Amino acid sequence: MKAVILAGGFGTRLSEATDMIPKPMVEVGGKPLLWHIMKIYGFYGINEFIICCGYKQYVIKEYFANYFRHNSDLTVDLSDNSVETLDNRSEKWKVTMIDTGLNTMTGGRIKRIQKYAGNEPFCLTYGDGVADVNIAESIALHKASRKYLSMMAYQPGARLGVMNINEKDGTVESFIEKPTDTGTWINAGFFICEPQVFDYLEGDHEMFEREPMQRILNDRQLHAYKHTGFWKPMDTLRDNTELNLLWNGNKAPWKVWNE
Repeated sequence: MKAVILAGGFGTRLSEATDMIPKPMVEVGGKPLLWHIMKIYGFYGINEFIICCGYKQYVIKEYFANYFRHNSDLTVDLSDNSVETLDNRSEKWKVTMIDTGLNTMTGGRIKRIQKYAGNEPFCLTYGDGVADVNIAESIALHKASRKYLSMMAYQPGARLGVMNINEKDGTVESFIEKPTDTGTWINAGFFICEPQVFDYLEGDHEMFEREPMQRILNDRQLHAYKHTGFWKPMDTLRDNTELNLLWNGNKAPWKVWNE
């Protein structure tokens, strides 16, 4: 099975870092967030990736084109310009990077990689979020559902405290600091797709999360699997800082791999 990663957006809410590089290439623990996402899939035996590129795509292409040398110890003999690799720290990944357009919406980006995905199920996610999701379990749940699309659902904790206020006199009846369960399930961006999903995509102008997903829902082909562990998108500089603190403190829940 392949994993398709959406990595073509502008990342405007993280503009402090994305003026120079795409958001998925912003580093956590010295590695691009994109690398962390791929390591999660790799742990579950998914080592073939299709990256939907767009904004500053050359940064992603250069990173993987030179990945082997960037991540290995080398001896360079300047007298004859020869290079000796002293070890091998590369991954068992096959990475296909496709230019899906600068202003293309998410639905259009997925549609543009159809011929590379093949006529088989595939995983799909965004290039800006990590989770300790069990990929193997999610695939099994998807197969059992017999639906075209499965989506990871998550209950986020509130960023701020929640108050219950008496409407008559304004008395605060209760206060919970950042409750962990808001009662609302949201799209957390880890999908499993059947090839029929491509039939619901009409063009570059559509966001996958709107019209296409609504059409899939209307046909009763949308399945949700609930995730109650860790999930965090990297939308802001604050998010990036929090992810780095977790990683540098050896408390990164999404690090399911050993090395």
